[in-house]
Amino acid sequence: MDIKNIPLEVPEGTNIIIGQSHFIKTVEDVYEAVVNTSSTIQFGLAFNEASGVCLVRKDGNNDELITRAVDAALAIGAGHIFVLYMKEGFPIQVLPSIRDTREVVRIYCATANPVDVIVGETGQGRAVLGVVDGSPPKGVEKDSDAKERHEMLRNFGYKR
Repeated sequence: MDIKNIPLEVPEGTNIIIGQSHFIKTVEDVYEAVVNTSSTIQFGLAFNEASGVCLVRKDGNNDELITRAVDAALAIGAGHIFVLYMKEGFPIQVLPSIRDTREVVRIYCATANPVDVIVGETGQGRAVLGVVDGSPPKGVEKDSDAKERHEMLRNFGYKR
């Protein structure tokens, strides 16, 4: 088996969700999960089929993000993987709906950080082994850091 590192760019103001599913219906269901959560989220979605014609299926409401998702799905190259790029919203808004989608079996990451997708390749194809999400820790938070974190969450409206 060969192990490959697939770096994915996540532009400023954009988030990415990478997951695994098991059925072509994923494209329609994840699309509905996003638009039923928020009408303002801009997104592009790609899903790699793993049997039959093995196409990258795609949808979304933003051509640039659709292209980015397709490019990422092709670069990863693993069957049954979906890539969702989004802006004007956050993963925390759509993850519950995506997780509740019957064919979704795993979420690898949901982040605004740069992502490296670690892929294993065999004679049969590719599999996502994991992801590297962002940077390693640089220290432990102090009281002032905790206060800043609390204030940020309240500014975002996640806490009162």
